[in-house]
Amino acid sequence: MGEALSKSSTPIHQTSQLALRIWHPDCWTLQTTASVDAGLIAHGVYEYDDIVSARLTAHADTTDRIDDLVAAIKASPLTERAKVINEYFNPGLQTNPAGNATQELLVEYEPANSIHDAFVSRGFVPEEEIRINDGFEYWTVIVRASRNTIQERLDEIRQEMDAEIRIEGMKSAQTTTAQCQQTDQLSERQREIFELAQEEGYYMWPRETSATDLADEVDISKTTFLEHLRKAEAKILGKID
Repeated sequence: MGEALSKSSTPIHQTSQLALRIWHPDCWTLQTTASVDAGLIAHGVYEYDDIVSARLTAHADTTDRIDDLVAAIKASPLTERAKVINEYFNPGLQTNPAGNATQELLVEYEPANSIHDAFVSRGFVPEEEIRINDGFEYWTVIVRASRNTIQERLDEIRQEMDAEIRIEGMKSAQTTTAQCQQTDQLSERQREIFELAQEEGYYMWPRETSATDLADEVDISKTTFLEHLRKAEAKILGKID
């Protein structure tokens, strides 16, 4: 269900940061993003009177795909209510653009199928907004525990929630943060495109894939793909804000 942490000489109870890819059953965010070519960013998840409220940003390349995602969320039997937010009482709370089209949402649902408490109750503290794309949740958490304890807690969550949890990255205070700080400046779509290009060998010489093939993989035009990629590259190189 997930790979084990390497047995290195990490001090006991050291604070570590983990990047996780998560799948679990009966989750409306995973089901809707798997069926619609759009993503979600969860900014806050709160439980009150046995109902969970989540503030999210839906993002996609077109407004039509945003509309399709919102419709899928509202139609899901796993949600109680979904509201589109058009009013901003505090402009500072508006989300930076995550794609060519975005929409703020407030969604209410029952806590039974939420995996959030399973992590938080075991000391995993979300450090960044939770990203949901293509039927997977992407978490960045911090936890103060030994590697063995971290592995045990993740195994408990896997068993309790029938979840698949993959550790995509781990760092401690000794680990360099330069690359993470660079990619933090990217929008969700730019990050997705840039990481796909890296994974598929676009930057290898000779190239192992083409921009056309990568664009087909994410179902966008080559021109749009290259636009996202060039903006990502420029941000990483510090050429634009």
